[in-house]
Amino acid sequence: MADNLGKLKILTGENDDALLSLLLSDAEEHVLAYTNRTHIIPQLEKPVRDLALIAYNRRGTEGETGRNEGGGSYSFESAPKQIYDVLNRFRLVRVGGRTYENEAKHAETVPPAEP
Repeated sequence: MADNLGKLKILTGENDDALLSLLLSDAEEHVLAYTNRTHIIPQLEKPVRDLALIAYNRRGTEGETGRNEGGGSYSFESAPKQIYDVLNRFRLVRVGGRTYENEAKHAETVPPAEP
């Protein structure tokens, strides 16, 4: 998560580590709950960071579904479809009330067959 914190600092220009860590933690909890996983895999690190960035940008507009300002109309959706497309790709299905998550296995090197 430290790497995500650094990237989020760059994206936001925010120096408050406690705030950014909280946003990342909340985003991670959301991703884990949505995907039925127990830990974040590398493919889910960017969606976690994206959700934290969205939460950062929406501070002060919690609960709003839309806003009209300065002749412009803005609407808020829960999260962009692109994020949920990635989350759905790595979502685990429950079978018989249980979720089965594969443990990481190291690839074995198979020696070439001798002629």
